[in-house]
Amino acid sequence: MTQGLKIAVNTRFLIEDKLEGMGRFTKETLQRITQNYPQHQFYFLFDRSNYDTFLFANNITPIILSPPARHPLLWYYWFEHAVPKALNKIKPDMFLSPDGFASLKTQVPTLSVFHDIAFEHYPQFVPFLNRKFYQYYSPKYAKKVERIATVSQFSKKDIIEKYNIAADKIDVVYNGANPSCKPLNPTQKAVVLQQYTQGCPYFIFISAVHPRKNLARILQAFEMLKQQTQSHTKLVVAGRMAWQNSHLKAILNDMQHRDAVIFTGHLPIIEVEKLTASALALCYTSLFEGFGLPILEAMYAETPVITSNVSSMPEVAGDAALLVDPTETEDIYKAMFQIEQQPALRKQLIEKGKIQRSQFTWQRTANLLWESMTKLLL
Repeated sequence: MTQGLKIAVNTRFLIEDKLEGMGRFTKETLQRITQNYPQHQFYFLFDRSNYDTFLFANNITPIILSPPARHPLLWYYWFEHAVPKALNKIKPDMFLSPDGFASLKTQVPTLSVFHDIAFEHYPQFVPFLNRKFYQYYSPKYAKKVERIATVSQFSKKDIIEKYNIAADKIDVVYNGANPSCKPLNPTQKAVVLQQYTQGCPYFIFISAVHPRKNLARILQAFEMLKQQTQSHTKLVVAGRMAWQNSHLKAILNDMQHRDAVIFTGHLPIIEVEKLTASALALCYTSLFEGFGLPILEAMYAETPVITSNVSSMPEVAGDAALLVDPTETEDIYKAMFQIEQQPALRKQLIEKGKIQRSQFTWQRTANLLWESMTKLLL
């Protein structure tokens, strides 16, 4: 490939101590790509100033584009005014946008990473203005950009069918798991349990909380488990409260075992990893996912997984998880009961997880993303 290319990257989701799905994808892939290809110059387009942590190599030039793009009107301004203006100055060979957005007002060849198009399937779970923006602009972005990367075969098929995009325009790059996702020894686990659950075993739910993540049915299934077993098991919810949650509050208020549910709020990644590695199992029964990163990270932490039998989740989980119908509370309850009552099953799932997880690493993701970028650059 030509030496000394200029590559501009939308890095607005690289926010210190607040990395969620797309931010983590951006960090893990760009950290590796910028270090692996020092001959190229990367221009990171931030929307705020606390970016020092994300200057992974000497070939990165940070640029702040104002204002912070955290609202549909500001998304429009950022991508249709601030970004094209910056690209006109940089004159890059390509623009990489890892969050599914793009700019309609630039001629710079663009690769956009579509993690999922869940809003097409569950529009009722997305705030009105956000939904209108996604539904109007995402098909336009998909048609405008030269290449699309996505994180599962399921998402590729979904984009092809919903937006009538040619299959050879879309590359599957998957996700990976952080190297710090690893098992803990019994002493370390005991410390975590004491810190969060007064020493009691627990199921863990990991995600920003909104209806598509299906926490309501997990709570109801957990209540059924407590009523049936009278065990000391708890449920830890690790993630910020996001989007709509009035229905969730009503369920919590009706729960007899409400005190056994622990909400941690948003936590640093290292704390989430320790909680994952110390749990009885991850309960990740979302209604829809483009990938489902916590599934993979639980496998790296050697924690059993309960997940959904829909969208991309069976693809990620393989035969190394208990798959349930996420719309059936009793299905989720039965899986929880099996995990709690059958230590041999837990061990079996952990061993299968060790095999399944080997297919997904951030290095592989970075390599596949670079291959996709190379197709565009060539």
